[in-house]
Amino acid sequence: MFSGRLLPTLYLTSVVAAVSVLAPLLPGLFGVGPGYLLYRDAVSTPRTHITDTTLGIGDLPPRAVPQDWFVAMASTVVDGGTVVTAILLAALIFAGVGFGRLAFRLVPGAGRAGAVAAALAAIWNPYVAERLLQGHWSLLVGYATLGWILVAASELRDRRDTARFLRLGGLLAAAGLTPTGSVLAGVVLAVGLSCRPVGLHPSFVAAGLWVLSALPWVVTAMISDATTTSARVSVEAFGLRSEPGLGPVGTVLSLGGIWNADAVPASRTIWWAAIATLCLFLVIAAGVICLVRRRTSLDPLVRGIGALTVAVVLVLIFSSFGPGEWLLEFGVEHVPGAGLLRDTQKFSALLVPGVALAVAGAVAAACRRVPAGFAFVGVVLLAVAPLPDLAWGAGGSVRPVAYPDDWAAVAEIVPGDQGSVALWPADTVRHYRFADGVSLDPAARMLRAPVIESGALTVDGEVVDPPNEHAAAVASALEAGGSPDHLAALGVGWVLVENDSPPTRLAADARLVHNGDDLRLYRVDAPADRGAGAADRALAIAAHLLWAAMLLAGVAGAVVVSARERRRTSR
Repeated sequence: MFSGRLLPTLYLTSVVAAVSVLAPLLPGLFGVGPGYLLYRDAVSTPRTHITDTTLGIGDLPPRAVPQDWFVAMASTVVDGGTVVTAILLAALIFAGVGFGRLAFRLVPGAGRAGAVAAALAAIWNPYVAERLLQGHWSLLVGYATLGWILVAASELRDRRDTARFLRLGGLLAAAGLTPTGSVLAGVVLAVGLSCRPVGLHPSFVAAGLWVLSALPWVVTAMISDATTTSARVSVEAFGLRSEPGLGPVGTVLSLGGIWNADAVPASRTIWWAAIATLCLFLVIAAGVICLVRRRTSLDPLVRGIGALTVAVVLVLIFSSFGPGEWLLEFGVEHVPGAGLLRDTQKFSALLVPGVALAVAGAVAAACRRVPAGFAFVGVVLLAVAPLPDLAWGAGGSVRPVAYPDDWAAVAEIVPGDQGSVALWPADTVRHYRFADGVSLDPAARMLRAPVIESGALTVDGEVVDPPNEHAAAVASALEAGGSPDHLAALGVGWVLVENDSPPTRLAADARLVHNGDDLRLYRVDAPADRGAGAADRALAIAAHLLWAAMLLAGVAGAVVVSARERRRTSR
């Protein structure tokens, strides 16, 4: 199905593009310099431990499931910073290759030039830039699988052997590293199966594989005590943010518009964003015209991807105002789990298959008038070059850090079975002296004991997510002076004081076990046991193990399918 030289070309191109984007992080893969992510939502630590929090059955909704468990398991063998950086690098590479393969398969006449242009457009775009700057490395894993899933699902019509189903299951499991990635994968799987019907039984098998891949976050959401609804104001706070000169329509079509204005490349904050979007529009328009003219000879999946693109554009636009916004507000407030939808811009990932096909179509159209090399360069300059500051970690904004020695010392002291760890100050958004900007507190991933996180989130001075009840009670106890007896009754065995003065009663009555330049650790004796029950923990672990088995089986299936295809093409 694919040219013998296509995949090496796509991998080489994608590696070069991914390395250009992540260059500041890569020395850490080889133990040179700092090697950990600590900015906004991105947190990596030398070792992540399996706790109720990492399993998704703590006080917070399971938003980082099974991501944290996977990193915890992998960091028992490889340094956790290396694990996260390697996953992020692989995500960008496989995103390029996956969307390039999709374009080569579905766009007649695009050839290798069109596939490579589609691969570059999939890596070098505002969506990737903004999610990278927000620290959503695991979401980019789900994004990377979309092109692969579309191809794998469409191939089931011709060949339905066990290896191909295993490969599809592995792709769905990889996408399910986060709940959002799982939802994205489910949507494109439905599109792939509906456009190229494979029969009732194979469709049920594929749907069952998706359900199994989603079990870690579905099961933990059902057994966790954490709230699964959100405040209405979160829809506006996390809604689409129009970029300069574009408005909601132009912003959606440009693949930009993340809610956090600070997580945006500098070139997207000025008038240049409109010019860059216009360049992309010219490419997309040329590609769409080419595809429309050839519509009678196109694979049905092209029409399905086109319909998906139009539907997603309309939903994203109409969810940003009026009845659409009201409906989303009602959903996140009253429907458990609907808070997953409040950050609407992340679903712009579903536009990228259509963009990839349009970019390849533009190359195919240009190849009718100029040599393929000129067509490729012209399209890439229009689609990719207008975002120059994605290079070098989004203009140097994404840089690794090194943790002060205090963190390793505290991690060595705190065991996993002597109570939870309370943080002071009680909020979990930090600005450390050794990091460049705000970040989440790394303690929850670095310590063996469960860390009590409030889950409170404030955006533009407005409380979007209130703290959970347990964390609020612990925070109130600390604000009242930190009585060790009161804290012990709440299950607190340790209090970690970060760059601040400790609560007065805590300092007077609790035992100081570590006193460093950045951190002080207090011991609270005889904490109550407030951990999850054994049955809940067993269910969560079982769901995670099944997910991991799907991932491993998917790798085996992919190897078998690849070997068969090589033998077939060599005959």
